[in-house]
Amino acid sequence: MKQQDIYVYKPDCTKSKLADTADPFKTELIRNALNSAANQMKRTLIRAAYSPIIYEAHDFAVVLYDKNLRLLAQSPALPVFMGTMNFCIEAAVEGAGGVDELEPGDVLLYNWPYGTGSHAQDASITIPVFLDDGELVGYAACKAHWMDIGAKDPYCTDTIDVYQEGVFFPGIKLIKRGEWNTDILKMARANTRIPDATIGDINAQVACCRIGAQELLRIINRYGLETFTACIERMMDHGEAIMRSYLEKIPDGSYFAKGGMDNNGVDSDPIEFEVGLEVSGSNIRIDFSKAPPAVGGPVNCPHASTVAGARVVITMLANCMEQPNEGHYRPIEVVTRPGTLFHPTPPAPCFLFGWSLMPACETLLKAIGSAAPQVVPARSGGCILTLIWWGKRAESGEVWAAGSPLPVGQGGHARNDGGTMIHMIQAFGQVPSMELWEAKFPWLIEKYELGTDSCGPGKHIGGHGVDITWRTLDDCYFTSTVEQTKTPPWGLLDGQSGRPNYAELTLPDGTVKPFGKVTAAKAPKGSTIAIRSGGGGGYGPAAERDPEAVYADVARGYITEEFARQHYPSAFAKQSAKVASQA
Repeated sequence: MKQQDIYVYKPDCTKSKLADTADPFKTELIRNALNSAANQMKRTLIRAAYSPIIYEAHDFAVVLYDKNLRLLAQSPALPVFMGTMNFCIEAAVEGAGGVDELEPGDVLLYNWPYGTGSHAQDASITIPVFLDDGELVGYAACKAHWMDIGAKDPYCTDTIDVYQEGVFFPGIKLIKRGEWNTDILKMARANTRIPDATIGDINAQVACCRIGAQELLRIINRYGLETFTACIERMMDHGEAIMRSYLEKIPDGSYFAKGGMDNNGVDSDPIEFEVGLEVSGSNIRIDFSKAPPAVGGPVNCPHASTVAGARVVITMLANCMEQPNEGHYRPIEVVTRPGTLFHPTPPAPCFLFGWSLMPACETLLKAIGSAAPQVVPARSGGCILTLIWWGKRAESGEVWAAGSPLPVGQGGHARNDGGTMIHMIQAFGQVPSMELWEAKFPWLIEKYELGTDSCGPGKHIGGHGVDITWRTLDDCYFTSTVEQTKTPPWGLLDGQSGRPNYAELTLPDGTVKPFGKVTAAKAPKGSTIAIRSGGGGGYGPAAERDPEAVYADVARGYITEEFARQHYPSAFAKQSAKVASQA
């Protein structure tokens, strides 16, 4: 595919004089009211959704935008969706005929990957919000993962074009002037292997967005549109100021780092890429333009999610401690090159878009660390290790499907050891409880524990990986997205590497089959599937770790004594000297 000129994306930073007229107390009241409205949307979706991947794993985004497609509020859910929804809304409105074709009571459905930034299963619902006089004032929107949308398999690691990845809804009115388009519902039901769950989740998304639209109108009507508009401008200026105060602490300059992936899911060739950044005062330019051409497997990451990944990294480092708005993104400029890994164009496959974005985010952290290592962590396990399962129950014939991300060790950092949690791009997601898994699906959890000796040694150790083993109680199939099995998580400032990710299937006859990315692998009844997730890299020299912390790690079973003596010999030398002196 021929590479085109670079594409620069930057939000509008134009200041409005209205901000100067806004009352600071009312601004804070409106900001918190908007965040509360977004949180109400989230709770509605969780309560109404049919699929555990929504109500347990939180694989969704809920947002409120103004009429100019500026983010007003986004409830914490899936960070990889953070800041992608303006692309969804804009494309959905364009697909439905443009702003002039919108009417009160309309509900739009859109899931074209190059607009949403996601795979087709991440479908967006958008409701335009109108005042009583018919003036458009904003949008309530939700993007959530449907468990199946008619792709070649319920979850894919081996697609070679986007048309194998599911059915598309390119900006259509699911509801027009309050009346459901039943033909669209029939189409959705006909193009999924689990129709009841899919229709249930569609209804939940619509209910969620209706709550958002209702609350946005309530806030505007309470304060008046003029006051609301002025306070929004002040709110966004404040978000921008927070971000700029952080970016000013990073030394000016140009920095870069290299990262990579095991393969593209179709062939075994490794993928290498470079991420750069340029810091100038309180502005940051993140450069993905040196990425390789879009690859033949589904790990290409659409532009909207590339932008979101940059925003996730910078806003998390800034530690804003508040829900974001458009102002937080103003200082962040993102450069891509259409036709490449981080800005694919149709029909490049992109089902596993997040699996290139995760190492890209880690590589961006590494680049920032070359300028300011005290503000970034070492590398994590680098993947969400999602497994998707499906099959038919032997007794009833009922079709079932399940899926979840899994936790990895996070990198150690200047202030402390790394933790064990889901990768940063899904940081507000969560793993379903073992009890829920065993109650709803035909398997047993035989092991779920921290992986001994999985952490990267250092002054501050990396977080521990997790060892999980399932035993199947019925014949089933699974798709694995396990990545970063060949590259151990790097340490920082002489910290050492953690263990890489690993997965294996053991068949009933004892045959062991290691796997990484694989689609529709069969797991006969009585098989076991084991995941050993990666540990985070260590931070700082291991010789500087507090000996008491080393002894505590051994006592708790986090590391073996053999591991401790290998990586922290000075701790045991000090212990021996202490014993000798006491004798």
